[in-house]
Amino acid sequence: MSRVCELTAKGRMVGNNVSHANNKTKRTFLPNLQNVTLMSDSLGRSVRLRVSMNGLRSVEHVGGLDNWLVKTKDELLSDRCVKLKREINKKVAVVAA
Repeated sequence: MSRVCELTAKGRMVGNNVSHANNKTKRTFLPNLQNVTLMSDSLGRSVRLRVSMNGLRSVEHVGGLDNWLVKTKDELLSDRCVKLKREINKKVAVVAA
């Protein structure tokens, strides 16, 4: 399982540890990923995702999982989230018609 957020595509970053003597050694910075259960209002069910805490704050700020998926580009989402987005769009289209 890769260490990438399913909603924001935030992944690991590479940098240096710098000692007091200014020696530099490579290190990685991993995102704070958590397994989270989010509720989809339009589908009426919960979805388990591996999300960074930054992504979770963004989802709450926008107004929920459905709003986040509708507003986000498909390139940034994981395959599971793209499927969810399609299901939500179908459900919304049926209700609107």
